[in-house]
Amino acid sequence: MKRSLWILALLAVAVSLVTIVSELSDAHTDGNLQQAPILIKFSHVVANNTPKGKGALRFKELAEKATNGRVRVEVYPNSTLYKDKEELEALQLGAVQMLAPSLAKFGPFGVKEFEVFDLPYIFPSKEVLYRVTQGPIGRDLFKKLEPKGITGLAYWDNGFKVMSANKPLHVPGDLQGLTMRIQSSKVLDAQMRALGANPQVLPFSDVYQALRSGVVDGTENPPSNLYTQKMNEVQKYVTVSDHGYLGYAVIVNKKFWDGLPSDIRSELDIAMDEATKYANAIAEQENEAALAAVQKTGKTTIYYLNEQEKAQWRAALLPVRKQMEERVGKDLIEALNQEAAAAGQR
Repeated sequence: MKRSLWILALLAVAVSLVTIVSELSDAHTDGNLQQAPILIKFSHVVANNTPKGKGALRFKELAEKATNGRVRVEVYPNSTLYKDKEELEALQLGAVQMLAPSLAKFGPFGVKEFEVFDLPYIFPSKEVLYRVTQGPIGRDLFKKLEPKGITGLAYWDNGFKVMSANKPLHVPGDLQGLTMRIQSSKVLDAQMRALGANPQVLPFSDVYQALRSGVVDGTENPPSNLYTQKMNEVQKYVTVSDHGYLGYAVIVNKKFWDGLPSDIRSELDIAMDEATKYANAIAEQENEAALAAVQKTGKTTIYYLNEQEKAQWRAALLPVRKQMEERVGKDLIEALNQEAAAAGQR
């Protein structure tokens, strides 16, 4: 009796397994079998509550919704996956699929034309900036990344930079002898030297500790980066100089991107376009909010250059353009000047 029950039970299990396999086979034939989602690892070096951080999270939300879960985006902020010097190589190797490095990183990477964005006072307004990033110049710069296995998707804004130190910085001579942290850029190196400062290249994730320990005296950043990384806690003075621009390029591994199904790629393009509009729209308000938050602490003095002082900074930094013509391209610098002239701002 017991043996018969065991046989019946085994037969029931066998029938169930056959039914399941049959249903899975039919589902696969009909194209309805749920496939594992396509994974996009999106790595960056700043906090989630910066314009770039918020833009990355918005892209994740839009991409996953638009593709009905066929794509999953994992965002890794604050250098949790890769630091500055590691991330571009990781992208080329396919260890991550998407990055948003600052434009300055492409110079040491071998595409030195991108360092045109680092030239001091090259963009007199956001209007001129967007004429460049959203026009033929921006597209042509992205094409220069393709031989390196990288596809450029969008330019994200983080606004204009302030200077910080533990002494007031009102005129160019105030930087004389200070050691200032910069990104690895020949233009930024020349900029600091033109101001009499000693440039020091450091990964972004190491800046706070370097400021705290006195390895460097000061730095340049958009206010949102300064505040979210708590640099203001170890910097007594911030000067709103607007001397330089910091932007990002959202890039992907070209082989990965080209290998995506066309319908998926189209949906991701739309999601990126919407995330870009969002990130660029909030950049200015985030920087203003960051300055207000820094001032509210009462620990850091914020100083706005007057027109006479700003003229001194411009005069001190203007020779950097001529000095960098051979590196970034005289024609490219002239093209940016023409965009400014077309906007009536030269």
